[in-house]
Amino acid sequence: MKILRQRIQCLISSSLNTSKFIHVSTETKCNTVVTAMCDSLRRGLNWDTLSKQFSSVELNDSIVEKVLLKLKDPIDAKCALGFFHWSAQRKHYQHNLWSYCATIHVLVRAQMLIDARGLIESVLKKHVVDNSRFMVDSLLSSYEVMESSPLVFDLLVQAYAKMRMFEVSFDVCCYLEEHGFSLSLISFNTLIHFVTKSDKVCLVWSIYEYMLQNRRYPNEMTIRSLISALCKEGKLQTYVDMLDRIHGKRCSPSVIVNTSLIFRIIEDGRIEGGVVLLKRMLQKNTILDTIAYSLIVYAKIKLGNLESALEVYEEMLKRGFSANSFVHTTFIGAYCKEGKIEKANFLMQEMENMGLNLYDETFNLIIEGCAKVNRVEESISKFEKMMGRGLLPSCSAFNEMIGKLCETGNTEQANAMLTPLLDKGFSPNEITYSHLIAGYAKTCRIQEMLKLFYEMESRSLSPTLQVYTLLIRCFCQCAKLEEADKYLREMKNRSLVPGVEIYEAIIDSLFERGDKARALHFHNEMISKGLKPSCSYFYGTTSERG
Repeated sequence: MKILRQRIQCLISSSLNTSKFIHVSTETKCNTVVTAMCDSLRRGLNWDTLSKQFSSVELNDSIVEKVLLKLKDPIDAKCALGFFHWSAQRKHYQHNLWSYCATIHVLVRAQMLIDARGLIESVLKKHVVDNSRFMVDSLLSSYEVMESSPLVFDLLVQAYAKMRMFEVSFDVCCYLEEHGFSLSLISFNTLIHFVTKSDKVCLVWSIYEYMLQNRRYPNEMTIRSLISALCKEGKLQTYVDMLDRIHGKRCSPSVIVNTSLIFRIIEDGRIEGGVVLLKRMLQKNTILDTIAYSLIVYAKIKLGNLESALEVYEEMLKRGFSANSFVHTTFIGAYCKEGKIEKANFLMQEMENMGLNLYDETFNLIIEGCAKVNRVEESISKFEKMMGRGLLPSCSAFNEMIGKLCETGNTEQANAMLTPLLDKGFSPNEITYSHLIAGYAKTCRIQEMLKLFYEMESRSLSPTLQVYTLLIRCFCQCAKLEEADKYLREMKNRSLVPGVEIYEAIIDSLFERGDKARALHFHNEMISKGLKPSCSYFYGTTSERG
């Protein structure tokens, strides 16, 4: 038994040695082939000669990887590129992602950037996968072994940008930063440039914000692209006007761009982030002190911290900066929101005494604020003053004012105020007409209501459910059931669902006419839609209803 065990162990040992010998032999053969290929490539043999010389060699990923590793130095870059293209022509072999990335690393080290860009674009087109980071992950994994350069990642981001893969490009920027690679300003400029020319301009500001957060500061080309983005959005004049109200003079393009970014961040509700970025801009002298103070006041008020905003304003004045229209208007808006109209009026008068311009937003805030606290006459007075200066109110301010007028039975006055505005180019909306129609509905002035209804349609404004409800109820009150039916059908055709008010108005009118059968039909229709009547029209047995 002991002798048998010894024989078995000898057989196993012999088998393992044989396997090891075969592996070593195969590895040696592979290395010999790799060395021969590299030598042939360095001697400049053409593709036909290479194919004849290595016709018996079956290429695989292992051989390709070893060759590319041996040819990774810049002096061998042309050989590596030649090998990559030659091996791609061999039957039964297809390059994997690693060999693409390894070759790209070699080319970048050798500053063969045109060829590197070509390979990057080629692999991006071929390897369409769900994971947007597939390429950068492969470049990262092969980066150290190929002794590459960070420039490779710049070329990748630029390629994504040129191929209009903007979200992926920006995602890769952020991903690389997490892995310790900061992209060049050229890459950010390329991305911003191409995004600006697309229909995704809003992405530009996320990219620019990210740049500043990571201390990648803009140059003239960056600013030029961002100004183009503002023009494309139609917002350049808005920010130029804002800065005129704050600074009183025309600002440089970089200040316009930076103010735009901070204002967007604040408007987005990211107040703290906006203030942090604002302080960084102040340190780099890329925004003016008076603008920074004004935006901080705006941010504090946006947070609802009026007391803190006043403290910042007082500090601003103590440091020698003058009050401005933007800050005063911001405070007027805050006071109007709290219903403190007297304080808002005081600030408005102070603006005029100081020679500060009252602009459209100043008037809009106080017109709307007065109307909300039922100081309608005061609201109208401010409206007339605004019109006298050649300014038009916002739709929301005008709607708030005429809404109060219509509620108090002054619909004729409200309607008369709209006419001159229309001549000056004012664009009313559905709410404007809803207020006026509701006002006329109080006295069932159907003809006036219909005029407004058709005026809405002529302006391509879709009548709301409220408008149809008011019209149909008035028709029912005037016993004009045919007209009520007509507008009921029309609103259903527009996919508007009638409410309880409409059904009850029609049912009431049908009862008064004595048409209980149709009344029952509408009652059942109302119930089938899950609407609960405010009162019971039908009671008793079915025979009693008949």
